[in-house]
Amino acid sequence: MERSDYRDLFVPADILLPVNCDMKKWSVVACDQHTSEPEYWERVDEFVGSAPSTLRMMLPEHTYNFPNLEELVSDTKASMAEYEAGGVFEVCENSYVYVERELYNGRLRRGIVGALDLECYDFAENTKPAVRATEGTVVEKLPIRIRLREGAPIELTHVLVLVDDPDMTLIEPLSDKKEEMHKLYDFELMEKGGHITGHRIAGALAERVKDSVAALADSKRFNGHYGLDNEPVMVLATGDGNHSLATAKVCWENLKPTLSEEERKKHPARYALVEIVNIRDSSLEFQPINRVVFDIDPEVMVEAMLEFFPDSYLGPGGYHEICFVHGEQTGIISLPKDSGALAIGALSKFLDEYVPDVGGRIDFVHGDDVVVKLSQKPRRLGFVLPAIDKGNLFLSIIQDGALPRKTFSMGGSNDKRFYLECRRIR
Repeated sequence: MERSDYRDLFVPADILLPVNCDMKKWSVVACDQHTSEPEYWERVDEFVGSAPSTLRMMLPEHTYNFPNLEELVSDTKASMAEYEAGGVFEVCENSYVYVERELYNGRLRRGIVGALDLECYDFAENTKPAVRATEGTVVEKLPIRIRLREGAPIELTHVLVLVDDPDMTLIEPLSDKKEEMHKLYDFELMEKGGHITGHRIAGALAERVKDSVAALADSKRFNGHYGLDNEPVMVLATGDGNHSLATAKVCWENLKPTLSEEERKKHPARYALVEIVNIRDSSLEFQPINRVVFDIDPEVMVEAMLEFFPDSYLGPGGYHEICFVHGEQTGIISLPKDSGALAIGALSKFLDEYVPDVGGRIDFVHGDDVVVKLSQKPRRLGFVLPAIDKGNLFLSIIQDGALPRKTFSMGGSNDKRFYLECRRIR
């Protein structure tokens, strides 16, 4: 793709926003949060009640094993249709949204919501598209998400896509242009989610956004910045919501054969609604995603891990140090350098081989305190992982491909993107 074409990589959309709604009840956190804390979602459900809410247009991931899953999937699509027909939405035509999210810790995260061209994205291994996955995609997680998206009239997004913009040319200049924009929303998010405001980007400002994306995609600038030689350009990388974006890609590829060449150019399902954030934003904290393993003998598992990695040992001092906890017992497993470039990569190799053999189950957990809490019950073992350096993330993806699945999280669960803006995809 030539640089000029990258102006259409990330484009304005006809964005749907609710009218005459309690916005605090409307906006709920990403579906893949609090998967081991169903009480969180029960509390949210009680708070929302019968009010219009994105809660009714998505399914929390912990429900994916419910026996009435098919009924729940149908209910989400029915809610979308009901909201669409019932005048819940107004259309913000041909627009981006400039988002300022004051996180619970007081830091400010800036982003732009728009439509990402799925023709420029691929999560398959050994591909080098303009938009790449930062972490390995677990294809087993896609079928239920695909059932939720296929045939749905509306999409809502919790996807955060990263751009590496050290000169802050794309997002940050919009902060000084807010007086030229129409304010779309301004409210407190539920469950300590912080405060969020959104402003419409249209007209000349929208064209400036497209120009900035194209400039960041310039091959000479890209290769010079990373010290590379004629490497295919990577403009964006998924930060949060990798599996949701992969789902949108699969659904689009499934739909394409049924469309004419002209229909493919304009069909709304060719795009996915995302929010772009700058990896250089000072508010972004790349926290490790910890692991808790259920239904295993923790002491036996620790011994198995030591056997799996020659030259590993209990106690600090290794190339990688992984903390573990079960009940009141805590410790450190030190791994040698040849165990892997990243601690999470080494641990993943062990877990992927060991856990299926013993019939255990892995959960991916944000926050050290949650690991400790969940690991108090018998037959559970929690792992607390070290963080990765976000400054090297893009170069790592460019050179080595996607990181192991669930390597990092951009902030804690309170900081995750909340569903808010929507878009028609049918």
